[in-house]
Parts: sequence; C-alpha cells; structure tokens
Amino acid sequence: MKNIKTLFATIVSVLFLSSVVHAGGHGGVELKFGHVGKPGSLFHESAEHFKNLANKRLGKKGKVVTFGSSQLGKDKQLLQKVKAGTVNFSLPSSVMSSVHDEFGVFDMPYMIKDRNHMAKVEKQVLPGIFKNLEAKTGYKVLAVWENGFRHITNNKRPINTPSDLNGIKLRTPKSKWRVKMFKTYGANPTPMAFSEVFTALKTGTMDGQENPYAQIASAKFQEVQKYLSITGHVYTPAYVVVHKDQWNKVPADVRKIVEQAAQDTQKFVYKRAAELEVSLLKVIKDAGVKVNTANRDAFVKGSAAVYKQFGDEVGTGNALIKKVSGLAK
Repeated sequence: MKNIKTLFATIVSVLFLSSVVHAGGHGGVELKFGHVGKPGSLFHESAEHFKNLANKRLGKKGKVVTFGSSQLGKDKQLLQKVKAGTVNFSLPSSVMSSVHDEFGVFDMPYMIKDRNHMAKVEKQVLPGIFKNLEAKTGYKVLAVWENGFRHITNNKRPINTPSDLNGIKLRTPKSKWRVKMFKTYGANPTPMAFSEVFTALKTGTMDGQENPYAQIASAKFQEVQKYLSITGHVYTPAYVVVHKDQWNKVPADVRKIVEQAAQDTQKFVYKRAAELEVSLLKVIKDAGVKVNTANRDAFVKGSAAVYKQFGDEVGTGNALIKKVSGLAK
C-alpha cells in the first residue's frame, strides 16, 4: 500500500510539472496567465505588456503565455486552477472580497478618491491584507494593477440618484458587498460571470451592469445599452495572484524575474488606464449611448448603511475604513 501511495504521488507530481514546467521549445518554464479581459480591455493590454516584459528578461529560462477572454475559466474557476497548479497566475479584481473579506473595503462606495490615494493605500494598507490573505488561503499577490473606476449602464433610464435604481435588474461581479450596496440603493442585483453579461443585456435578462469604461467598451456593452451614468461609485484594483504552494515549485530565479516584471508593469497599467478613461468614453458616446453624470453627494449619502454593515460584519472593517479613508487627505 505504501508503494502504491508513493507511485501515485510521483505520478501527480509529474503531471503537475508537465503542465507548469512545460518545455516550450527552449527547455524553459512555461507559465500560464489566465484572465477574463477581452482584446482591447485594460486587462488584456496589461497582461500582454507583462508577458512581453517578463519574456524579454527570462530569455531561455522560460516564458509567460497569456489566455484572455475567460479561455481558461471565469474568475472563480481561474483561482481554483491557480490553487491546483494548472494555471500559474490569474488577474482577479472584485471577486477577491469573496476569497478574503478584508478586500471588501474596496467595495465600499467612493472609498478610493483617485490613483494617488490608491498609491498610498497600496503601500500602507495592502501589505497587511496580503499577509492575512496568504496565511488564510495560500494565495499570494505578486503585484497590484487596476480594473478601474466603475460606472452604471442600463436600458431603463438615466441614473442620477440611488432611487433611480429601484427595481433595475443589475448584473454585478461575484462580490457580496457589491450586491449589498446595490440592494441598499434599491436595485435588484445579480452576480454573474463577466463572459455571460453581453448576452444577458441583449436578451433583457439583465437591465444593466456596472464596470469601468475599458470593460464596457471592449465587451461592446454599448451595442446593447441605452444609458451610461457616470457614477464612479467604486474603484477596483486588480491583483496578479499565484498560490504559494504551486508558485514555490517554480525555479527561484524565474520567480524573481517574473515577480519584478509584474510589479514593473504597474506604471504602464496606470498610465494606460488614465488614457482609456478618455478615449473609451468617446467610443461609448459615439455608439449612441446617452451619458449623464450622477449626483455623487446623493450616492455618498445613500451608502452609509453599507459602510456600517461592513464595519459590523468584518472584524477589521472599521479599522480598515478609517485607515483607507484617512489616506485620502
């Protein structure tokens, strides 16, 4: 029996190595990067920039291969595959609050003021959250990128205040705090994988959704939505995530190069994100979508209950809210 167990363990190890340390024609390590972004999205451009940078530095040591448009799975599936070792890293955003509750602080409405504020949060708050994430789940964050400031589109009416969302069937990411937020506003939110949203909007299963311009335009939501309301209600970071148990099996010199490339990509991500906020808003407008700017003060006032609930339910919730909001000054 002991020999059988040993043989089985050896087979599993070999299968893992064949999927992760695959000889890509140069004898090096092949690392798979899966994400949900479509061509033209910030996720796609960020992943491609990272891949090119990492591969240039890796040389014959290995290569990064990217798979976008949910080819390797949706966000939760990708995280499971990262843990299993069949995918090396993924790029989750909002879904992280369902992996570790402290990430829910980024689902608090109007928590992040701008990218300068986010830079302070990254240095002074995120290291603690990442440490707790790794201790609790084994997931490790190599770098912080961006999904962006989110806005609401729908086929019913312009959204100026929270009450305008009453009864609107709104797709959200699989984030319990995003769902709670929109329920507080009076909407009927439903978590749904990003890859399913276009069809849901086209068929009327969903009236609307909320995303950054880069996701809206690259997924062509402007073709199936009448209204865009500029709310900027949430800023969502994105995270280059691995699982420590699998990542530690990759040669140390390769890990060092790839981790540095992921961190060095952040400057490109933020610059490109700011550019897309201008150019893609024009793309959406040019498609005939009616655009309005929502009443920010009304949304802030309508968000108090969500903040209280997060503070009550998450042990570190109030401390996180205080620390993050304090860095905006």
